[in-house]
Amino acid sequence: MTVLVTGGAGFLGAHLVRSLRERRHDVVVLDDLSGGVRENVPDDVPLVVGDICDAALVGRLFDEHRFDVVYHLAAYAAEGLSHFIRRYNYTNNVVGSVTLINEAIRHKTRRFVFTSSIAVYGTGELPLRESHTPHPEDPYGIAKLAVEQDLAAAFHQFGLEYTIFRPHNLYGAYQSMRDRYRNVVGIFLNQAMAGKPLTIFGDGKQTRAFTYVRDIIGAIAESAWSVEARNVVLNVGGDQTYEVGELARAVIEVTGKPLEIVHLPPRNEVVHAHSDHTRFRKVLGTTQQTPLADGLARTWEWAQTVGPTETPPFTSIELEEGLPPSWK
Repeated sequence: MTVLVTGGAGFLGAHLVRSLRERRHDVVVLDDLSGGVRENVPDDVPLVVGDICDAALVGRLFDEHRFDVVYHLAAYAAEGLSHFIRRYNYTNNVVGSVTLINEAIRHKTRRFVFTSSIAVYGTGELPLRESHTPHPEDPYGIAKLAVEQDLAAAFHQFGLEYTIFRPHNLYGAYQSMRDRYRNVVGIFLNQAMAGKPLTIFGDGKQTRAFTYVRDIIGAIAESAWSVEARNVVLNVGGDQTYEVGELARAVIEVTGKPLEIVHLPPRNEVVHAHSDHTRFRKVLGTTQQTPLADGLARTWEWAQTVGPTETPPFTSIELEEGLPPSWK
């Protein structure tokens, strides 16, 4: 079985590629290395450095490999920042996705597995369920929902099967430590390694269900061969919710560092977000739920092998009105 993984040099992709190789699939990675690094891709896996918006490149890859399955993980996943990089967001997250979908249709790809996000829900009744009507509150969520809808239309018109995951707040080894806009666990651990204060927008009462990546990656890898996962949308992630302030205190405890917590002015964000995973368990089975302290300890051990990294600002800001000062 020949598989394409876009974003395979990134955090989630690094785990997925290894899981697929353990299952003895032939894997090709396409990644522009804007968020991932070469070292995340195993030496025996071909890495094509390129942009999913490059239709000619994507077409050549499909012509050469005739992929049976596509796992589409590539995205610029910064919900809060997406308000200020709207054109960049839609180009990468919608146009790039449709470029892949076109080739999957042309080449009779059997299944297209797409990592969406619970950002499609916006603020809604908790826990968030797949039966809820999505009302995304940021351009990132809007982009993810547009791709979900395009995949449904592609199946009805062309028969391209899909499986859509809506993960949330993933963390673990290979997580980017150089991004100041997303992945709060990575941000906190990077700040801890540098001996800097842990910075929280607002009062820290925002709630999230942090998800240790190794708990879910096997089920995502297997989903492309599941009859029950054909043409369904699945929330996936941890069940236990934590306040962001609790996360910061847990990081301080795990690292053993006497770090200060600094509260920044609040930003526009969904305050409370966690999802129901009943459908996921019914379709793909029960997954492990690693306690936050254990997952943080493992991630901290890995992070120290990388060391603290500089987090340069995003250089393609399109709108500065209302941009949090710490992001400039």
